[in-house]
Amino acid sequence: MSVDEIYARVFADLRPSLALPAISVRFYRFTSLTSNIRLQQGRLQVKISDLLSEAPEAVQEALAYILLSKLFRQRPPKAMVERYRLHLAEGDLGLRLHAARQERGSKRLEDPKGEYFDLEAVFEAMNARYFAGEIVKPRLGWSQKRSRTILGHYDASHHAIAISRLLDQRQTPKYFVEYVMYHEMLHIKHPVETTGGRRKVHTRPFRTEEKLFAEFREAQAYLKRGLR
Repeated sequence: MSVDEIYARVFADLRPSLALPAISVRFYRFTSLTSNIRLQQGRLQVKISDLLSEAPEAVQEALAYILLSKLFRQRPPKAMVERYRLHLAEGDLGLRLHAARQERGSKRLEDPKGEYFDLEAVFEAMNARYFAGEIVKPRLGWSQKRSRTILGHYDASHHAIAISRLLDQRQTPKYFVEYVMYHEMLHIKHPVETTGGRRKVHTRPFRTEEKLFAEFREAQAYLKRGLR
């Protein structure tokens, strides 16, 4: 059965009262496993990462249920979600995804020396104070956008840490910039764990060690007050 036929069958199962639209499922060289689906003018268009192009028919069916359920704003069947998660956790898919991100993606960072904070100096200070200098130095830089929702990000594929340019301000407490850097460095020390198809970004050891930051409570309080 072709992938188009799988989506036609799942569509009919979820929405038997609707006329079956023209269906187009294509695989693209994405840098992630994110898939897109839209129904417009009687045509269902699905874009999927080419890393899933050779997935078994049962996995394609599971993804079809997940995407079409999302399109129809309903909860996907638990069995299908588990089937898809298990596939993501099996075999060499993670390695191929990592390689694809390195090959296809790019991490654009601004100069780490900001107007008020030097991220190189912050990293070295945190590495010496909390990690005995054992964290291998990643690429460091300020983000291009002044994000309020993503204050820091560690990209394992490019071994790079980006800190939101929003924090490079006179009024930002030094301890808060240090805390965000420390948090991202913990992601290097405690990588993402996958158990039963579920990814856990902040593991128990991660959370325990995060609280060792000297101004942890102050940083949390500052975060809750909101950033300007």
